Amino acid sequence: MEYIAAFLVGGLICFLGQVLLDLGKLSPIHTLCVLVTLGALLDGFHLYDRLIDFAGAGAFVPITNFGHSFVHGAMLEGGREGFIGIGMGMFEVTSVGLSSTILFSFLAAIFFKPRG
Repeated sequence: MEYIAAFLVGGLICFLGQVLLDLGKLSPIHTLCVLVTLGALLDGFHLYDRLIDFAGAGAFVPITNFGHSFVHGAMLEGGREGFIGIGMGMFEVTSVGLSSTILFSFLAAIFFKPRG
């Protein structure tokens, strides 16, 4: 049952992104912003953790989890450290993802020639 829930929730998130691209005529960056904001809003209302508990990787892998991670970290550290903790918490939780994105983008730029 876990695999089915992960497949359905992950597929639904991807389907929403594709609908925004095709029917909403949004650019890929606008679609990315909508999905990250959706994840942040759902976490702000404490719903994204429930979605992760239900769907596992189906909710943990898509781009909506990036917005969830930002808000989740900000809320945790903000509660402990106050206003300065908000900024620290956002990047504490997402630092691995951001660092690996920068590293792999750099390596791709070194080893692959862009189309011109």
